Amino acid sequence: MHAEWGTLPATTAECIAATRLAGGRIVAVGTTSLRLLESAAAENGEIRPFAGETSLFILPGHRFRAIDMLLTNFHLPRSTLLMLVAALAGLERIKAGYAHAVAARYRFFSYGDACLIEQR
Repeated sequence: MHAEWGTLPATTAECIAATRLAGGRIVAVGTTSLRLLESAAAENGEIRPFAGETSLFILPGHRFRAIDMLLTNFHLPRSTLLMLVAALAGLERIKAGYAHAVAARYRFFSYGDACLIEQR
């Protein structure tokens, strides 16, 4: 999986902590955001400021510390990003969702339909 560069300022880390403290959920918008948030998360789930590259490769079995949900598009079969969403939702749930998307003629990849995935 390729590396991606991003920043998570201290003010954003503080907002995430306040949201968690208030019982709110953290929704990553896009897989890059998810990878950056997970890279910024300590073992206990505390989100710390972050600036740099992440080469985090998320596979089934990954323990998510930073996010609860992901808003993303439908990714191509046999892609690294499909493995990421399967890690979040479970492979069987993703297969069922993709079967529905194919049957309903959803569009895939960057110009397709989006989905909101909740952590299993």
